[in-house]
Amino acid sequence: MPPETVEVRRSARRRRTVSAYRDGDKTIVLLPAGLSTTDEEQWVRRMLDRLAAKEQRRRPSDDDLLDRAMELSARYLDGRALPTSVRWVGNQLHRWGSCTPEQGTIRVSSRLRGMPAWVVDYVIMHELVHLLVPSHGPRFWALVERYPRAERARGFLEGFSMAANGSTEEC
Repeated sequence: MPPETVEVRRSARRRRTVSAYRDGDKTIVLLPAGLSTTDEEQWVRRMLDRLAAKEQRRRPSDDDLLDRAMELSARYLDGRALPTSVRWVGNQLHRWGSCTPEQGTIRVSSRLRGMPAWVVDYVIMHELVHLLVPSHGPRFWALVERYPRAERARGFLEGFSMAANGSTEEC
């Protein structure tokens, strides 16, 4: 992997704050003009670490998804839903998630990467409940509603779908 490109921008108007953001394949670090070279190096390193940690939280790995599913099952489903795998997939263009109850596998659309964690948690929760109840009947929805942000997450996903393509999508 090539080394990361970092551009440091100093500002005489900036007095105490340091910030950083990604701009394509480059990271921009904004610093006060009077900062020493040593302080600059420390701040650049610190800001790169912070950005990487934030991106990891917003873009969990397949292993992170499985861990999260197990936590959600324990918390809201008494540990009864036990997926064998939970993974990101890029081929779900009309669904946010899917599962195969017979194998215990859950697939989460990669379109959810970068969305708030509580929205991803809702999709995982929805699919976990399908491991217990295959249909979308009253028992299914009663279990899904144990997730405290279920209604809010559904609204978020519906709004996102409407903005993106004028229709709503299913889990």
